[in-house]
Amino acid sequence: MLAAPLLDALIDRALEEDLAGGDLTTEACVEASARATAKAVARKPLVACGGAVFLRVFQRLDRQVEGEVLVQDGTAVDTGAVLWTVRGAARTLLSAERTALNLAQRMSGVASEARRYAAAIPAGSGVRITDTRKTTPGLRALERYAVRVGGAHNHRDNLGSAVMIKDNHIIAAGGITTAIARARARAPHTTKVEVEVASLQELDEALAAGADIIMLDNFTLADVKTASARARSAQHGRPLLEVSGGITLERIPELAAAGIDVISVGALTHSARAADIALDLAL
Repeated sequence: MLAAPLLDALIDRALEEDLAGGDLTTEACVEASARATAKAVARKPLVACGGAVFLRVFQRLDRQVEGEVLVQDGTAVDTGAVLWTVRGAARTLLSAERTALNLAQRMSGVASEARRYAAAIPAGSGVRITDTRKTTPGLRALERYAVRVGGAHNHRDNLGSAVMIKDNHIIAAGGITTAIARARARAPHTTKVEVEVASLQELDEALAAGADIIMLDNFTLADVKTASARARSAQHGRPLLEVSGGITLERIPELAAAGIDVISVGALTHSARAADIALDLAL
């Protein structure tokens, strides 16, 4: 996840959205001396994720808040499961409730979606499901952690962590061969070179140029199988093959059996629905 100072900064920004003008309702209705206990309850089946973040939100408002993580991250639970508890000043619990739930619901939703995709891989397959950079601005580290909790994997963290030549890079560079050659000459020697291709013709060019990883973008199943066969006989050695674009849960088994290595799924983050978690408070 994030280092503590970075996590605190993220939480503080989220709290500021709700509390920049104070909490008029809570301050008007609840005595400052009131104490309460609250429990986070799953309203539907989910994969729990974000317990430490949930608790930390309350503690950013009041260090005296205490809590327990009853369900560890990565645990699949049914409706009614009590995930986490907090206790402290009632005003604090009420003021931080929405922010804590927003983050935990988002993380648990991503973890649940990642679990569904990871579970769709046939037993014995070496294929891995990965996320993409299609994440919520400011929440990438939390969402990527949730992807791992769900049993899937992360792609590159940011633009500086890998060479990944996409369609517009190819246009700007003047072609696949030129882009790969320049990447080889200018990128650190420890960096692999990945290139995105949109056709079997582009695949052949990427193979001839010696790409380390080739992403097959929006390929049909038949073309994925053809690409896999061509990659196995590549002159420079077989590159890793990644498929992306139009990936649905139903396609995972057939793609995993088609001879590729990685299935990248933007939907793990950009289309994951927030998990249904409620905060039940008692005095």
